Amino acid sequence: MGNDLFDSFMEVVATRRSCRKLKPDPLPEGAIEKLLEAAQWAMSGNNAQPWEFIVVTKPEIKKALYTDYLAVHKDFVFWMEQLRAPEFRHPNFQRPGTVEEQLAAEDRMWSWGEAPALIVVCGDGRKQWPTVNAAFTAGRHKTHLTDGLSNASQIMHLAARAMGLGSMWVTIHVEDGIKRILGVPDLVMVHSIIPVGYPYRKPGPGARQPLADKIHRETYEMSKHQNSRQFVEDLARRRAKAVEVFRGTSE
Repeated sequence: MGNDLFDSFMEVVATRRSCRKLKPDPLPEGAIEKLLEAAQWAMSGNNAQPWEFIVVTKPEIKKALYTDYLAVHKDFVFWMEQLRAPEFRHPNFQRPGTVEEQLAAEDRMWSWGEAPALIVVCGDGRKQWPTVNAAFTAGRHKTHLTDGLSNASQIMHLAARAMGLGSMWVTIHVEDGIKRILGVPDLVMVHSIIPVGYPYRKPGPGARQPLADKIHRETYEMSKHQNSRQFVEDLARRRAKAVEVFRGTSE
């Protein structure tokens, strides 16, 4: 059996990158519809297909969403990161200067509000209920709902790459403002926003840890297990290495 299909698939997977700065240039005709069609084939518990998508292209709505994100999410995430020791914070939060200067730098980094289209990924948690009880945790925003929405989102990111477009994943930690802007009903969850457009510059090469370190044969190989000290030391090394790389690709 030929491997052409797998090779093409791996090229898309291995070259996908999160593009934090996207051009406002118009998308090709039908591009959004193709992304949504691909997402529709994502896996979901009991084939419930709990996802819904709000496509936003009007500048005033994009600006409102972006403004809310900066005002609420940035502040929320920034102060949550302060709970960590400085060297363990996300690279974007290891910045010099006063709090005000760090927050201003955060403002300069994000520009997804300029993307020609935003796909807001939503989901109705009631649609997970047909599955077996053992497969989900009580509540509307658990397991099969978020799993299904993440699956659909991932497929859209890969589809965007296959079409020569850039995208990024914007997690929604605080839904209230986003819901008010978009008129989303109370029972529907706002999961994430996917800005789609052309990258300002070609993304750099990716990096992955050695696959051999992740694979166990037949039983768990304790020689590959990190104790807590090893994990913390490894995290500190990776954070230090990532700081400059992250700054170079994001600013």
